[in-house]
Amino acid sequence: MAFDQLSDRLQMALRRVRGKGRLTEADIESMMREIRLSLLEADVNFKVVKEFTNQIKEEALGDHILKGLNPSQQVIKVVNDALVDLLGKDTSVFALKQTGTTHILLAGLQGSGKTTSAGKLAKYIEKTHQKKVLLVALDVYRPAAIDQLVTLGKQLGVAVFELGTEEKPVSIAKKAMAFAQTEGFEVLIFDTAGRLHIDEAMVDEIKQIKATVKPDETFLVLDAMTGQDAVSVAEHFHKNLVLTGSILTKLDGDTRGGAALSLRKVTQVPIKFMGTGEKLDALEVFHPERMASRILGMGDVMTLIDKVTENVSEDDMMNLMEKMMSGKYNYEDFLKQMKMIKRMGSLGGLMKLIPGASKMMGKQDIDDKKLTTLEAIIQSMTKAERKNPALIKQNSGRRRRIASGSGRSVAEINRLIDTLEQQTQAMKRLSNVDPNTINPNNPMAALGQAPQKKQKKGKGKNRGGFRP
Repeated sequence: MAFDQLSDRLQMALRRVRGKGRLTEADIESMMREIRLSLLEADVNFKVVKEFTNQIKEEALGDHILKGLNPSQQVIKVVNDALVDLLGKDTSVFALKQTGTTHILLAGLQGSGKTTSAGKLAKYIEKTHQKKVLLVALDVYRPAAIDQLVTLGKQLGVAVFELGTEEKPVSIAKKAMAFAQTEGFEVLIFDTAGRLHIDEAMVDEIKQIKATVKPDETFLVLDAMTGQDAVSVAEHFHKNLVLTGSILTKLDGDTRGGAALSLRKVTQVPIKFMGTGEKLDALEVFHPERMASRILGMGDVMTLIDKVTENVSEDDMMNLMEKMMSGKYNYEDFLKQMKMIKRMGSLGGLMKLIPGASKMMGKQDIDDKKLTTLEAIIQSMTKAERKNPALIKQNSGRRRRIASGSGRSVAEINRLIDTLEQQTQAMKRLSNVDPNTINPNNPMAALGQAPQKKQKKGKGKNRGGFRP
């Protein structure tokens, strides 16, 4: 995942001051040296690193911090605030018109993930803003790009306007706008051609397209793994097109994060969206304050809440909680819970959104394939066994049959039985804990508390590609 290495190094730097009741200039210098090295290794622009570290150092060495109460917490806040400022300070507004047609122009180099981002953006707009979207294929130099966009449109149920490779992009754009007017489309996303490198012919063509479509948003789609080159690419596009924002792709890859940290400061182009996976719903609004919190290992509760709200209904969640609290939780409920989790994204990604979870996990990786394995085991049970976990626990023959049917070992069946029991028992204990006794710095410790006084239980369309 993006920023993992940078996040580890920055957290290590902050551990040098965390918890200290008194700080010296030597403590601050040691922390700053670690921060400087971590940013440079993450491929952050040198000038950005210098300005960023000078800003922190000036604040951290102030008398109000060194001689104040809880100086370590104040220094951590200074680093967090500086990181938020570096990433863009405020979340950029997405300019969608309430009435009329919104035009969005996507530009970028070949291989940056532009066509996929067009599909993801279309899905995001239809789902979040309930607008009728038309994808427009303007990459006439690569037939595969047009085919890819049409395929994405079929998968998403989003309309795609394409006229093959014979017409000029400007002509296609004009006809797409006329078609959208007739058919009542509210948002047009223009997927332009990319090149392996910046050339004047490409820039001139995009300028002509921009003059024709007069976009409300002009996004640069940028591969987060590009490193230092990302800044020069962004500067060149911004100079010629006047960008309104950028979409950072492949933030789920093994990228050092330098592009994201340098882009906003050097070009003044805000990051508006980020691609966080291969799935077509893996596009998130970029929130600088949330990203800073993730990088510093403080979690991102707001994004976690957003994911839960978008993918899990309140009724389903409440039903599961009631069953777990009452002890009636079974394998059918466990299967529902796994499906809910899978809809929200990867397990590893979700864990990083929980404050303190990354510290508990350490370097341990969470394999999403384990969910598929557990699903296969539960699918191999009979309906009666799923509803009554005791049937499997008390009968070794049933466990052997389930193991054979799912292609897993009996030991794995036993581990699933233990997991279900531990989960149920933990929720039972939590239901009996007095909320006033929970330590906010370590809420998970409540699961190990002795039960408190028992309380009364409450009652609980496939439109494909258009060729007019």
